[in-house]
Amino acid sequence: MRHFTAGLQSVDPEIFAALEAETSRQRDGIELIASENLVSRATLEAIGSPMVNKTVEGYPGGRYYGGAEHADRIESLAIERAMQLFGARYANVQPHSGSQANLAVFLAFLTPGDSVLSMDLSAGGHLSHGAGPNISGRWFDVVSYGVDGDGFLDYDAMAATARATSPKLIIAGGSAYPRAIDFERFRSVADAVGATLLVDMAHWAGLVAVGLHPDPVPVADVVTATTYKNLRGVRGGFILSHRDDLARKLNSAVFPGVQGSVILNSVAAKAVAFKEAMSPEFEHYANGVLDNARALAATLVERGTTVLTGGTDTPLLVIDLRPLALTGAAASDALESAGLTANKNGVPDDPQPPKITSGLRLGSSAGTARGLGVAEFTQIGHWIADVVESMKSGSIESVAARVRGEVDGLVSRFPIYSV
Repeated sequence: MRHFTAGLQSVDPEIFAALEAETSRQRDGIELIASENLVSRATLEAIGSPMVNKTVEGYPGGRYYGGAEHADRIESLAIERAMQLFGARYANVQPHSGSQANLAVFLAFLTPGDSVLSMDLSAGGHLSHGAGPNISGRWFDVVSYGVDGDGFLDYDAMAATARATSPKLIIAGGSAYPRAIDFERFRSVADAVGATLLVDMAHWAGLVAVGLHPDPVPVADVVTATTYKNLRGVRGGFILSHRDDLARKLNSAVFPGVQGSVILNSVAAKAVAFKEAMSPEFEHYANGVLDNARALAATLVERGTTVLTGGTDTPLLVIDLRPLALTGAAASDALESAGLTANKNGVPDDPQPPKITSGLRLGSSAGTARGLGVAEFTQIGHWIADVVESMKSGSIESVAARVRGEVDGLVSRFPIYSV
């Protein structure tokens, strides 16, 4: 039957062409978006396997569909590996994303109208932590903490806000805060006001896995994360806890609370990512991610670019473009024309709307995955500074063209997905 034999190119040449073009884009440029990475060939095989055909609901050993013995094996392996990797007593690997994992935690511990304390979006927080347009911001009474004048998390102000508002849930972590977080400080505040403590470690789970970042698992009640970003796996989320007494509550919140059927091919790919993260090669990779992020930050600071907090303890950093009177949107477009893909990002007290912003967020995870090291990330820092400075001098077209050519030369030495 043609259904089982015809390839994508013959069935849908338009989609085939778009996928080929995207592969070329990834191959020919340098990916600096902090929430992106390059998965392994093994991960691609798992996500594209016939397991995509299987539907199950529930958990291993208690499915609502037959024929689930292999699905049970795959999900059980993913759960066991997640717990082993992070030293947890509980893991749920079914969430489709980090946002879905966070929503499940909200459902497990809160009712609509309850108070939540989380990092303000402009200070580096995440949409799913209570931003107004998100369901978390619409259904709950969200109060925020922020950063001080130097861009560092203001723990005293956070504690004062907690005492004044008595939140039921406190969230530590975000999507654009570059520094390590004092989880013990959050724990003491949560205990003082009787709050559940959630840590969202999506952007540095890979560093936690190898001991390069403070570990929230023994401290928080619940930890959420994603398997992509610097964990270098398929897109998806998961939940951890050192408290096995929360298993029933959290499992019920995921299914049937906020999700139905499990995306089993994704769970298989998550299991692959957890196994890869236990290898010596991954530890080397994670060290490279941190070294490269710090080299990038140091180069930009040396070139006079304003980097929030002056550096980073994570795979990401944020540039403040206000001293240059530039917007994140314009700078992102300029860098992309030079073969450097970044994302516009808000900064504290940003005067620009979210679609424009006054900052850029940069990450080292994807570049490190293709083999770039400190020397290459130092050069990337100079290229970014060259492009940004040329936007002020009016020489952007010539500078972008020159950088584009140099990027081509660099990436040709670090091929991806060669067949």
